[in-house]
Amino acid sequence: MKKEEIHLEDFKRILFGQAPPEFLLETFIRTLIIYIVLLFIVRWLGKRMIGQLTIMELAVMLTLGAIVSVPMQVPDRGLLQGALLLVCAVFFQRGISLIGFRRGKFEDIAQGKTSLLVKDGVLQLEQMEKDRISRQQIYAELRQQKIFNLGMVDRLYAEAEGVFSVFKSNQPKSGLPILPPDDQEIMQIQHQASTQPPQSIQLMVCVSCGLIKPQSQQDTACNHCGHDEWVNAIN
Repeated sequence: MKKEEIHLEDFKRILFGQAPPEFLLETFIRTLIIYIVLLFIVRWLGKRMIGQLTIMELAVMLTLGAIVSVPMQVPDRGLLQGALLLVCAVFFQRGISLIGFRRGKFEDIAQGKTSLLVKDGVLQLEQMEKDRISRQQIYAELRQQKIFNLGMVDRLYAEAEGVFSVFKSNQPKSGLPILPPDDQEIMQIQHQASTQPPQSIQLMVCVSCGLIKPQSQQDTACNHCGHDEWVNAIN
């Protein structure tokens, strides 16, 4: 569209574009047809497509969105082209899934791997950095599981589709407090509880990774991450 063809008072062009007003009815028909086809396509892709999406499934959904927009709105493009592209996207997704089912290494490349982020109450910082997952993301997930310190966690995995799987410890353990530091009241209560009997040896915990050791060793660097800042472990 040329610069001299743009006029702010041209409300007909602003509302209807360069297509005739009758194209609105055709747009409605096109949208209805593509919408019905898209419903069948998504249903054909399986229940996983309406749950948590993996990387490959997210790519397919974005591709479907890009495909359906053109045949619905562009008057010089037919519906068959869009329908053909939708079918191709389905076969691509089905084919990749079939190859991944038969070859585990290919599935790891296409779908991603499960990552271990917490092991025996200690953050796996190298894996967190590799997956670009912050401490606060992990702490927020644990708080939703009603977990208040890292010692209560045996394992925490980041699944390939991005959700967290948490396995709690069967026995109560001390660990790094993960409540928001701005909540001073609850932090003070937990601090008082951690310094009272029956603990004969006061335990300290690394604020960086959650590794626990006796208070007598708090002046040394953490054996796991090299950090040298320690706080009282809480129950």
